[in-house]
Amino acid sequence: MADEFNLFTGDGQTLPFSLEAEQSVLGAILLEPSSIMQIADILKTDNFYLPTHKEIYAVMWNMYNLNRKIDSVTVLEELKKSGTYDDAGGKTYLLQLAQIVPSIANIESYAQIILEKSYIRSLITASREIIDEASNPDADASMLLDYAEQKIYEIRQNRQSKGLTHIREVLTNETLDRLDKLSNPETRNDFVGIPSGISELDRMITGLNKSDLIILGARPGMGKTSFALNIARNVALVQKKTVCFFSLEMTREQLAQRLLSGEAFIKSEKLRSGMLDDKEWIRLLRASDLLANCNIYLDETSGIMVPEMKARLRRMRHVDLVIIDYLGLMRGAGRTENRVQEISEITRTLKSMAKELNVPIVCCAQLSRGTEAKGKSHHPQLSDLRDSGSIEQDADIVLFLYREAYYQADAENPEMINTNEAECIVAKNRHGETGVVKMHWEGEFTRFTTQEHIHEA
Repeated sequence: MADEFNLFTGDGQTLPFSLEAEQSVLGAILLEPSSIMQIADILKTDNFYLPTHKEIYAVMWNMYNLNRKIDSVTVLEELKKSGTYDDAGGKTYLLQLAQIVPSIANIESYAQIILEKSYIRSLITASREIIDEASNPDADASMLLDYAEQKIYEIRQNRQSKGLTHIREVLTNETLDRLDKLSNPETRNDFVGIPSGISELDRMITGLNKSDLIILGARPGMGKTSFALNIARNVALVQKKTVCFFSLEMTREQLAQRLLSGEAFIKSEKLRSGMLDDKEWIRLLRASDLLANCNIYLDETSGIMVPEMKARLRRMRHVDLVIIDYLGLMRGAGRTENRVQEISEITRTLKSMAKELNVPIVCCAQLSRGTEAKGKSHHPQLSDLRDSGSIEQDADIVLFLYREAYYQADAENPEMINTNEAECIVAKNRHGETGVVKMHWEGEFTRFTTQEHIHEA
């Protein structure tokens, strides 16, 4: 019998599979039922191509889980119940499976052959579905690209998935290797958290670490967009990294204007009016030249969904940091009963995206009005995150911005408040301590800095 058959589908497409590999796996289990555990994390029922083989494997797996004896007789009885085989033909084929096995010891190799063929069939099927979608006269090119990339990416993710790994392998190949590279000046920058530009904050959270979901919460007008842009500027300009900034509220031009204001130390209202003197024009051009050479990519798509973000990020050759402004304007990809469930789905998929792409994600979030009804203290807490407790659950780090001057009108002695003081509250930190980081706020330039680094006009 041939090692490998290519069967034709109705439209002439060939779908590859290995007949002998499928038969050998099933035969090995008949001869040695415990061998099914060697391939349990490799093969799923759908990885088999022939429907009868799928049914046989499913029956065997179910019987093993129920601690029932597996042999040609007991398996045949189960198959007869489902109508897969009759008594005569089924018995003959099961005996043939047991006889065809070259070696039970090679069951994992046979399983790998089945898996590889399954991936190839998945690629063929995905390609056909993409062609079908593209053939639609009303098809949108951008949506098609996202659809195609998602299909291929799902196959790749399934192929790269790993099961249980012994701690020895984790320590040797991952933990100790990473520590070794961290201690080496030549490779350290590739493994250490990216500095945010606020030194005390970086000390507390060890920078912006890969696969982390960082929530940046604040009331409207507190400065969360400015803070996010400050981080983007430092990561791109100082650290020479690539930043992707998704703004669901402001336009790209507005974001660029804010970056220019902070970099050139020109009041934002002057940039909006265009009333600049000669010195300011010089500073503006210098700042523009600096920012133009930074790898900052801006996206202003309103109501963007996480799968769309993921598709666009995968098209980038390399990304070091993703910033989203803000969570409340995002839409979930699936249907949900209410906004709380929708936010839960969004934060869960954001965390999954950070892990899959292995990049830190900073996502701005709006706080509830609860902070404004706390009497004398308006400091935010985790319970002030709007719409869902899952935000706190899914986030690795939760940061809050607080400026006392924001509530100046409610203060007993408003003249005593320093309008340039700001705080970054580390409310949750999966990697270490929590606390308060003191910062300096330059509202005219929409810029946050560490207290020891204050711009002198």
